[in-house]
Amino acid sequence: MFNSLEDKFINQARELKRPPDHIPGKTGWECPSNIALVKYWGKKQFQQPLNPSVSMTLQQSRTVISVDYLYQPGPEKLSLSYFFEDQPHSTFEDRYLQYLQHVSKYLPFLQHTELIIKSHNTFPHSAGIASSASSFGALALALCDMERNLFGTLTEESDFIEKASFLARLGSGSACRSVYGGFSLWGKTDAFPASTNEAAISLNSVIHPAFRDYCDSILVIDTGEKSVSSSAGHRLMEHHPFAAARVIQVQANLRKMLIFLQTGNEQAFSALVEEEAFTLHAMMLTSRPGYVLLKPNSLEVIDRIRQFRNNSGLPVILTMDAGANVHILYPARLNNQIKPFMEGQLAEFCQGGKIIHDAIGMGPVKFL
Repeated sequence: MFNSLEDKFINQARELKRPPDHIPGKTGWECPSNIALVKYWGKKQFQQPLNPSVSMTLQQSRTVISVDYLYQPGPEKLSLSYFFEDQPHSTFEDRYLQYLQHVSKYLPFLQHTELIIKSHNTFPHSAGIASSASSFGALALALCDMERNLFGTLTEESDFIEKASFLARLGSGSACRSVYGGFSLWGKTDAFPASTNEAAISLNSVIHPAFRDYCDSILVIDTGEKSVSSSAGHRLMEHHPFAAARVIQVQANLRKMLIFLQTGNEQAFSALVEEEAFTLHAMMLTSRPGYVLLKPNSLEVIDRIRQFRNNSGLPVILTMDAGANVHILYPARLNNQIKPFMEGQLAEFCQGGKIIHDAIGMGPVKFL
């Protein structure tokens, strides 16, 4: 029995038998992004969350990645060529190379492997969708597939996904949730004994049918670069005056969220999702130094969504990640009532009138 997933995967790496020489192969995965309902903000140790989080995986907003690999024994040499939308991208290549070097202690064969990675997203950059979650989720799945192909390990689906979630987290925290479809939980909480800070777990076995067809429409308010990156925002939580209170709050909110998701309480779910979104931005406002990512049009659409909900009585929910864009969550049965409202009253406040319509998804797909 291992004390941590870290210990487990390092021990397993030692047991990997050397494969035959000069093995070429190819794998390809599509991995979706996700939207956090209970937000995590702040990190501890290395890529572990200050607090647990719950997310909903999307359907259409995906990263598509293919990996050509060649294993060659001999002196250690990790070689990478990276292409984004069929073009070399040195910034992404450097980030991926650094990531691959870090995770090679769990995947030692990488130190003898030549890689050609090609990827693209099905959604536009800076659209309020976490591309780092989908991209590192896709890459982690591809790496686990390589191990399975080379060594015959990870044959059990649960083992495969657990390791993919662990590896994805090391590239982007929220990526560990994207390897699951539906709803997932990341972070240790007494409310769910199987939870851990090292990987996400699926919540689908306890989700009420009321939430299984939810849609997510993203109002693209601003596509410009954020004034403060998410990474910098996480670091500001290290000395935040309200960090301790936030951890207490989110543990209580998470317990409530799990109850609402199990009982189908849409009204309470709505209120809690919005509280979490506004608390996230409140933590940014009260950081040292504080900063604002919302734009005037963000506030306008928030006000209009609330008015529409009050007037219609429909379960229309808003949430936000660390940016200016606004997500509207609603059950699919309300499509014909909510989409005209968005197009008629909200699109004018979106950059270029852009609204991306998505929905809850079933998770990653292997295509190679």
